[in-house]
Amino acid sequence: MSRSEQPVGAVGRTVTRKEDRRLLTGNGNYVSDLELPRMRHVAFLRSPYGHAEILGADVTAARAHVDAVFTGDMPEMSSVELRALSALPTYIETAQPILARGKVRFAGEAVAAVVASDRYKAEDAIELIRMDYKPLPATVVAWEKPQVPVHEGAPDNVLLEREFVSGDVDAAFAESAVVVERELTTNRHAGNPMECRATVALWDKADDKLTLWSGTQVPHLVRNMLAELLGLAEGNVRVIAPDVGGGFGTKAVLYAEDVAICVMAREMRGTPLKWVEDRAEHLQAAAHARDHRYLMKVGFSSEGKITAVQADVTCNIGAYSVYPWTAGIEPLMAGGLLTGPYMVDNYRCVTRGVTTNTAYAGPYRGVARPATVFAMESMLNAGADKLGISDLDIRRLNLIPEDAVPYRMPSRLVDDSGWYGRALELCVEAVGYDDFLLEQKRRAEHGEAPIGIGFACYNELTGLGRAAAAGPRMPFRTGHDACTVRVEADGTVTVLSGVTSQGQALETTMAQVVADAVGVPYEDVNVRIGDTNEALWGFGAFSSRQAVIGGGAAHRSGEALREQILKLAAAVYEVPPGEIRLENGQFFGKDERMDTLGTLADVARIAYMESNKLPAGFEPGLQVTRFYDPIRGAFSAGAQVAIIEIDTATGELNILRWICVEDAGRVINPQVVDGQIAGSIAQGLGGALYEHLVYDRSGNLSTGTLLDYLMPTSHEIPELEIGHLSKPADNPLGVRGVGEGGTLGPNAVVAGAIRNALGIEMNHLPFTPAKVWEAMA
Repeated sequence: MSRSEQPVGAVGRTVTRKEDRRLLTGNGNYVSDLELPRMRHVAFLRSPYGHAEILGADVTAARAHVDAVFTGDMPEMSSVELRALSALPTYIETAQPILARGKVRFAGEAVAAVVASDRYKAEDAIELIRMDYKPLPATVVAWEKPQVPVHEGAPDNVLLEREFVSGDVDAAFAESAVVVERELTTNRHAGNPMECRATVALWDKADDKLTLWSGTQVPHLVRNMLAELLGLAEGNVRVIAPDVGGGFGTKAVLYAEDVAICVMAREMRGTPLKWVEDRAEHLQAAAHARDHRYLMKVGFSSEGKITAVQADVTCNIGAYSVYPWTAGIEPLMAGGLLTGPYMVDNYRCVTRGVTTNTAYAGPYRGVARPATVFAMESMLNAGADKLGISDLDIRRLNLIPEDAVPYRMPSRLVDDSGWYGRALELCVEAVGYDDFLLEQKRRAEHGEAPIGIGFACYNELTGLGRAAAAGPRMPFRTGHDACTVRVEADGTVTVLSGVTSQGQALETTMAQVVADAVGVPYEDVNVRIGDTNEALWGFGAFSSRQAVIGGGAAHRSGEALREQILKLAAAVYEVPPGEIRLENGQFFGKDERMDTLGTLADVARIAYMESNKLPAGFEPGLQVTRFYDPIRGAFSAGAQVAIIEIDTATGELNILRWICVEDAGRVINPQVVDGQIAGSIAQGLGGALYEHLVYDRSGNLSTGTLLDYLMPTSHEIPELEIGHLSKPADNPLGVRGVGEGGTLGPNAVVAGAIRNALGIEMNHLPFTPAKVWEAMA
């Protein structure tokens, strides 16, 4: 499972990361590090109720101690609200106030904000605000009937419902040799990046311009949305995402707090306002995810092939339709990709997004697919058990074969991979499947701790182009990015890319791409990202899109700049345009002699500093901007296998081996790819074994600190064995995204291993020792 030998260029090699010097020496520049003259600090008062009417607010005592106090009924706050839009016919549009007014819809919703000279005074002042509430019955379980609807426009709390249908499902079930039915539920998660949300807003009262420093994953989208919400020209809004300490989708949302701080900054013109979320706020009020129920029915032929899949999927989308992604982000992804990498001709899935009195659900690494893979893989295991075949063989029978690609899934998405069987077989080989069977038998005979093996196969849709991004039918398509590449007067290269980084080493990988495309040393390329005043456009970090789309734009810009450089150099050195080449920043003729004609620095000086030497027909400067849209996107094939030992006295799980094989297409940076895969598996294991946001019946969060909301540490994560395939995708770099695939397998792998070891099904996440012990009992 090793990669091929190291390539000659920058792409495909592990290089010294551009970011490492500042990050490893403590010189990272995060929003929380930002200090501006006259800066004031913001604290939010949050609702203690999951559902309640707001009868009134008394801010007199608080106002006497601070610069300003804001509540939702003030005109400047009530005039702005968030409405996530969708053209789906069943979608019910709802409004989210930037500070709650009229009623609160989840515990932790911001009801007031205080501005003070420091955060301590602001926190003290919010305790002086007196809010008068009338509690209402809360709904926290999405598949239960509400007593009082969360929104008046949705009396049954359903904000969206869609049906996916392909083939004749009823006829296929009637002809099936075996039909299995299960109910499965998944656990609510928090994103929990190392750095929580952070915002600094400065409103220039002279020019009516807004600058927002934010740990966002989507700075250009935030600029666009703020301009629209606040009535500003888009050019008068600048969003800067400096170094960002993790995102995982949680920071790909425009939050009510973000907008509220901008509105407050407008009211306090010229005074910069700063808010840094603490961990308790994050667990309570940042976007949650993965609170789903799956009612599954799957038919199989006597040989074990899938004949039909039927599903009823309910996703708890929380109190509001997340802005701008809508209530459809999880349910539509669930319905569209539930069948995964398997051949399914007959498919019927009803999927819905249901609002409840809980924090609203938003994008989180893998968006719905860790749940759908768990559901689908569990049904395969159940079918195998009923048919008397192995978990491995039933997958071999049903995976999309290579000769079926491009394969149109029942949801009409087009899978371009087909390397699922290869990924699975590499995992099987690496784990030593036959040896495992012998060891499992030996342990059973000697009464030792049982071991089990679990499998998961999945397809990760990455780099969604405009033809693949129609899910919630929002009023924008996220298919393209831009990149500007220019040569400076000294011959170095500057890249202004629309990508944003939250730890993915994008300054490094974009520099590798551009270095090879232009023909310069990697060390001579400087990348600037995260500032909407510099990069022309980029939709940001989500859906494992940036290597595919941002990298594609960087590659196209670099190649176009190379052509521009070669034309100028050919004229400068008086050689035919087709007889000059640029390698490692030096120009050579067509012959094999290594005598240089000159350097890129020489030609760049002419382009900028000595325009009197420019040949006729050439303008000063060397700069190119290009966009890239992959139209559809690229599927990444993945498989995971693990051997797990179970302590039958306590229910504790001990992971002995964990194998993952993924197809990243052409790898830009091997170390970065391995890091993405390892990190996503660790996050997936956290969800499978530990993490669970639990609400009581009144809508109060019971797991509101890291004492109660358990997360894995390095001690709990096993040594990961990562292997690779490389089927180049149909895009300029041949790359496939790998940012989320690792999260998709762990739920299914752990459930399968427990069932294989003990003969018991685990259909409700997470798999804590207590749950395993109870299931054994």
